[in-house]
Amino acid sequence: RISLAGSRETAFTYAVSAAGVVNAISRACREGELSSCGCSRTARPKDLPRDWLWGGCGDNVEYGYRFAKEFVDAKEREKNYVRGSEEQARMLMNLQNNEAGRRAVYKLADVACKCHGVSGSCSLKTCWLQLADFRKVGDLLKEKYDRSAAMRISRKGKLELVNNRFNMPTQEDLVYVDPSPDYCLRNETTGSLGTQGRLCNKTSEGMDGCELMCCGRGYDQFKSVQVERCHCKFHWCCYVKCKKCTEI
Repeated sequence: RISLAGSRETAFTYAVSAAGVVNAISRACREGELSSCGCSRTARPKDLPRDWLWGGCGDNVEYGYRFAKEFVDAKEREKNYVRGSEEQARMLMNLQNNEAGRRAVYKLADVACKCHGVSGSCSLKTCWLQLADFRKVGDLLKEKYDRSAAMRISRKGKLELVNNRFNMPTQEDLVYVDPSPDYCLRNETTGSLGTQGRLCNKTSEGMDGCELMCCGRGYDQFKSVQVERCHCKFHWCCYVKCKKCTEI
């Protein structure tokens, strides 16, 4: 439900979704699961050593990008909104964040190589284009989320910065048009479950820390004693003997 508001969390959601489509299609092309595409046809990188072979079956990021652009953006482009309206602002926001998600996958794709040669001497290498682990894509988009830009719609029907002191976002950046709801409190309209009753880490300064998660309401402390089996050893034959460890 959070996607109903044009917040920075919505921006991140759209970017990750678009990135996921690029990732899935690019890999499916390489694995021969789609009849409309095959291995990557990316040109040989100029900085690749001359004696290394280029042409292993790489992830088809180019096709994945084009497919995602047509498929994911179609919903936003199918309606004509009044110029300068909130609906148009949200459409432009979604298109921007979709593109940022696609570009994150494209940007992080890199060359991977496999060694050949006698006894693993690696005298010869075959290289291809390979997608980055999707966790890296998510981490990059999380950084973009932290630096996302607040935008508003102009009379000419274009997004402009709320605060002109900042640089205009590029196509790789995330944007939002609405402030985020208060996620500290439960609100079914915005899809927020609130933070009341959740476990927090008193010693952490991160998002799981009690100061942040409890939103200044204070928190209760408790201790629990957990007894677990530990230092287990196998004895011949045939049983396992363990000790009991107590953890507070």
